Amino acid sequence: MTEVVPILEWGMAGAPFEGEVVSGDLAVVAPFSDGALVAAIDGLGHGPEAAEAAGAAAVVLEESAGDPLDTVVQRCHERIRRTRGVVMSLASFDARTCSMSWTGVGNVAAVLLRAGDSGSSGREAVQNRGGVVGYRLPTLSIRTLVVKAGDLLIMATDGIQAGFLEGINREESAPGVLAGSLLAKFSSGTDDALVVVARYNGRQS
Repeated sequence: MTEVVPILEWGMAGAPFEGEVVSGDLAVVAPFSDGALVAAIDGLGHGPEAAEAAGAAAVVLEESAGDPLDTVVQRCHERIRRTRGVVMSLASFDARTCSMSWTGVGNVAAVLLRAGDSGSSGREAVQNRGGVVGYRLPTLSIRTLVVKAGDLLIMATDGIQAGFLEGINREESAPGVLAGSLLAKFSSGTDDALVVVARYNGRQS
């Protein structure tokens, strides 16, 4: 399913590890004034304790969506210390400046595909730092990029096999359809899995 919030249309697809009822991988898309925060969260391991950690992190992200990313991650780190911790990637879109700031802790992939450029030069990847939010927080690497309408953000947890970018069909215009397709083709089956796809639409008049 594809959903629309101000400046973005987005979709996600996920599945728990085989035999588990709940997934420790969660998506957050939280709008704020002239912007939106997009995140993919992976609670360590799988099962109820991973889901608890991811859920606690998601609450913090939703509450803090419009704040600077370093503040958001630090607040999350402090609030989930009693859980097993999470890894995550986050991207904050700002329609006022036509920009996106992003960062990552751990191994949640995040890639921005530029509209109209299907080659490798049209790809940007988040600079993740090793660590665990809630346990050992690294110095963050936060970058800000100019974005334009049609740019496509894709996030994937480590339950999605490497090389998933080669399976992207840009003709699948609905983010929810694309997320579902990537999950079906590239889920490893050895962990919880999540794909989040968001297309930047720009400021709506």
